[in-house]
Amino acid sequence: MNHPQGGRPRSRRVLPSAALYFGIVFGVGFLLGSVRVPFLVPRLGERVAELAEMPFMFAAIFLAAGHVVRKYGASVAPLGWVRVGTLSLAFLVAAELLLAVVLAGRGIGEYIASRDPVSGSVYLALLVVFAAMPWLRRRLDARLSGGPSHEA
Repeated sequence: MNHPQGGRPRSRRVLPSAALYFGIVFGVGFLLGSVRVPFLVPRLGERVAELAEMPFMFAAIFLAAGHVVRKYGASVAPLGWVRVGTLSLAFLVAAELLLAVVLAGRGIGEYIASRDPVSGSVYLALLVVFAAMPWLRRRLDARLSGGPSHEA
């Protein structure tokens, strides 16, 4: 059955889960960026400042995914967490590109070309981690609680 007790179909909880996950991580990234750009970049350079921010973003991703999985865990099918991560990634990339165009006044191609090759590559890897983390946290939390880590 696709309905948790007394709730909506599990697939309908994917969108609120993805929106919450995106919102938390985007908010943390926005706050960190407001420190990184004016304070760290002039002192350390773009590459080092971005790389210094990455561990904090990883922690935010890990904790936000855990929070969302605990909040919506019973109302999202286990494989639905893959959809949560994918949809969250789409939200994040769209928001980032929109900010680059609106706030920085750059075109999308110009924004992508301006990324540092080292920190940009780490950023791309972190985007993959961001997309996978809801599914990974669902599995981890299920294992730690003694429940099944993957269901059909």
